[in-house]
Amino acid sequence: MDRLETRSDAGLLQLSLAREESAFLLLYGRLKGGIFRYAYYMTCSRTEAEEVTQEVFISLLKEGGSYREELGDVAGFAFGIARNFVRRIERRERAYQPFPDGDALEDLSDSLVSQPEALPGQMIRSEVVERVHTAIASLPDHYRQVVVLCDLCEFSYAEAASRLQCAVGTIRSRLNRAHTLLAQKLKPLRSRQSDIGAAGTEGCLV
Repeated sequence: MDRLETRSDAGLLQLSLAREESAFLLLYGRLKGGIFRYAYYMTCSRTEAEEVTQEVFISLLKEGGSYREELGDVAGFAFGIARNFVRRIERRERAYQPFPDGDALEDLSDSLVSQPEALPGQMIRSEVVERVHTAIASLPDHYRQVVVLCDLCEFSYAEAASRLQCAVGTIRSRLNRAHTLLAQKLKPLRSRQSDIGAAGTEGCLV
């Protein structure tokens, strides 16, 4: 008897559609992390990310019969469903919400806005992260998507290209452009940090 762990995602989906619960649970375990992280950073809400993740797997059981392996992997198919649910939430929730905290976002903040060594501790750390939150949220959707996928969810270029149904070169180009736009948006903050660093601790009132 074949072990389910050796089955491809496509094979597990077929078994799931045939109401094989163990196959569905294994497929869920493989895909839920990526879907949740994407929805989490796109909606800025753990609750809504959980909602999206749940709806994706309900939809897989309802619409999985339309999946065609020659058109891409199951993860990409599930991501397309997640993307549609995220768009519905964005239309429903127009007000801006801060991005959720996370190591990936803090690492991105560090790479976009270098902090002078003279800065005492983390005195403007929260402002840096918040500015990056706002800057990412203000990007055009096709740029925000690649930042979330590649920088925050840590997908490879190939994985992001599969999810967004475009060429790897397009992902590279969009990510490079997104980083340029973010750097421009954060330029005033970078200048301010340099001024504070040059002043040293004596020039700081905090």
